[in-house]
Amino acid sequence: MRDIFEELVKAMAPASVRASNQLDVEEEGNNTSSLNIEQGQEKATQNDDFAIASAHTIDHDSWQQVGLLLVAGFNCGWVLSFSNLIMVPLGWTWGIICLVVVGLYTAYANWLLAAFHFIDGRRFIRYRDLMGFVYGKKMYYITWIFQFLTLLLANMGFILLGGKALKEINSEFSDSHLRLQYYIAMTGVSYFLFAFFIPTISAMKNWLGASAVLTLTYIIFLLIVLVKDGKSKSNKDFDLMGSEVNKVFNGFGAVSAVIVCNTGGLLLEIQSTLRAPAVKNMRKALYSQYSVGLMLYYGVTIMGYWAYGSMVTAYLPENLSGPRWINVLINAIVFLQSIVSQHMFVAPIHEALDTKFLELGKAMHSGENLRRLFLIRAFFFSGNTLVAAAFPFMGDFVNLLGSFTLVPLTFMFPSMVFIKVKGKTARAEKKAWHWFNIVFSFMLTIATTISAVRLIVNNIQIYHLFADA
Repeated sequence: MRDIFEELVKAMAPASVRASNQLDVEEEGNNTSSLNIEQGQEKATQNDDFAIASAHTIDHDSWQQVGLLLVAGFNCGWVLSFSNLIMVPLGWTWGIICLVVVGLYTAYANWLLAAFHFIDGRRFIRYRDLMGFVYGKKMYYITWIFQFLTLLLANMGFILLGGKALKEINSEFSDSHLRLQYYIAMTGVSYFLFAFFIPTISAMKNWLGASAVLTLTYIIFLLIVLVKDGKSKSNKDFDLMGSEVNKVFNGFGAVSAVIVCNTGGLLLEIQSTLRAPAVKNMRKALYSQYSVGLMLYYGVTIMGYWAYGSMVTAYLPENLSGPRWINVLINAIVFLQSIVSQHMFVAPIHEALDTKFLELGKAMHSGENLRRLFLIRAFFFSGNTLVAAAFPFMGDFVNLLGSFTLVPLTFMFPSMVFIKVKGKTARAEKKAWHWFNIVFSFMLTIATTISAVRLIVNNIQIYHLFADA
């Protein structure tokens, strides 16, 4: 699988990228290149000039742990909305094409960005630090805003997801339903407690195994029900709905959702937790995500559309025929698994707040730091839970995520770094490829953002604040 992945990556780009002025990534299989990666990391970790202040753990985790984190994290309950958000607007032909092309393009972009964890021996554990070093303070703040907006919206989406799962469980046992906002509040409290007691990505180690088991369990049960329901429905409708203009805008929204299901804009922050050699280990973890992980969340996306056609809802369990115990089990596992998954996507914000407000000279679990940690987490989740309860439009969050923030973070910025760092020495075809990435990403950002804003405007006309969606 790794060899196939590398061949696909090479096929998408006219040339590979180097992590520093001395390293040619195209020759990563070469022993000299591998040695250069390790030497670069040793230089960065041993030289005091490159010491990095962070309240969170660095240089600690194995690639297997991070690979498991990515597989479980991207197979969270959000995959239950992708049949509706991706396949319904695109249909079979364009849906499959976009899943394949955008998946490969996203895998390549992350594979490329992993190389820039080191530049001339200097290590970058945060995306904004890399962009600031290469392009100056303005790009530092632009990257900071884009990334944190993405992660804030992601966390709100997770809170909505958890609330929907709890509401579905309640609907199986009672005819007197509480409003969605009550379940959103319960979810916010659960996320807060986990983030307080398990404050960092590395601290999640003992929870990843349980999360992986839960992930595999709910996906297996879900696929069983989808196959049963799909076979029992003979008159499924796969026609695209709406006017030609609506189909175009909805299609761009679907592309945004494909990007969301493959990446989160936090690769360097996750990579910082890896032990040496961080570049090679990050790529091993990416191989896990874009092989085993991708087959699972793409499988659910395609099977959900096959089972229910254009009538599939934005939250897939709402379509399931039962039995009741499977519906309850799937929703319960989705809720529990989301507690762990959401922590990965919001970790860079936690790291920034912890580094700013905790006393770095004291242990994370010292009395003073525990008090500060409690207040930081309580403030963060109170605000996010309130916003999620006020605007409970799950699909909007996914589309907005993949539009004006995640497209540049995933596709445009890595090529911008290449042009700046390697532009003077790179061959013409390499520079042409990365300039194409920049221009194409800019155009895609405009198109997907218009689509996302249009959807939000439509939903504002339908829903009201604190709607029981």
